[in-house]
Amino acid sequence: MTPEGPPRRIADLNAARALFAPLAREQAEVAAFAYLDPEWRLLGLRHTHGRGDMIEVPVRAIAADALAFDAAAVLMAHNHPSGDARPSAADRQMTRRLARLFDALGINLLDHLVLAGEMVVSFRALGLL
Repeated sequence: MTPEGPPRRIADLNAARALFAPLAREQAEVAAFAYLDPEWRLLGLRHTHGRGDMIEVPVRAIAADALAFDAAAVLMAHNHPSGDARPSAADRQMTRRLARLFDALGINLLDHLVLAGEMVVSFRALGLL
């Protein structure tokens, strides 16, 4: 985070890391969704809290938010309190599901970041998006 707060434009992975950095300190899983305009300016955020090392992503609410913001893109992140940033099978399945949903709505899922301590893993960099 910058002294002024979270970045208002997500120009690169470093800006995304800054936006979602607080997730890495959470003791339970938290998913966050950043809704972006065509120039990748931040329109809004949604955080969803899980129980322990598990989270249910409210897919309908995420889609409704994206449509309400008239978002061109969504950037997703969540933490792994275990300290292992490798995406799980459930992470991969949820990401595929969201990517299909957003594609049908004409919205780009830019990336899904997994944060664990100082580590950040990008689904896009891994070729999973």
